[in-house]
Amino acid sequence: MAIKIFVTGGTFDKEHDPISESFVFNETHIPKLLKRSRSLLDVKVQTIMLIDSLEMTRGDQEIILKACEDAAEDKTVITHGTSNMEKTARLLGKSIKDKTIVLTGAMIPYVFSGSDALFNMGTALAFVQTLPVGVYITMNGRYYNWDNVTKNTKLGLFEEKK
Repeated sequence: MAIKIFVTGGTFDKEHDPISESFVFNETHIPKLLKRSRSLLDVKVQTIMLIDSLEMTRGDQEIILKACEDAAEDKTVITHGTSNMEKTARLLGKSIKDKTIVLTGAMIPYVFSGSDALFNMGTALAFVQTLPVGVYITMNGRYYNWDNVTKNTKLGLFEEKK
């Protein structure tokens, strides 16, 4: 069965706009990323939204939840901004009990040299195929259960809650 990839935005898909000198969203980079990585997986990519997770509302999270509930696939990867990834994971973890869902993001946009997006997507796709039913966050080669993860904003990485 195919793996569903839901795109919600975050640093993963940001680009630098030289006119406004800010980061903007134009389109998702996931299809290019999968092609570049020579993925042989059967994936279906669907863009739900392209927003910074700092601007994500509870309503946006409910849209993500509904998309996950309605998906025919039982394995889903969600690209998400890292700032509020924990909140979305918590909503999904409390609500969905029959699918494997992995949220991932990037600290450096895919289009920038040195981005962690390619690696994080690769580990998310590996984990979604091998982890049991549940909701997880994966960053930097590690995975975390939805109810035992926090973003360490001083170090810029995810870790288990203390």
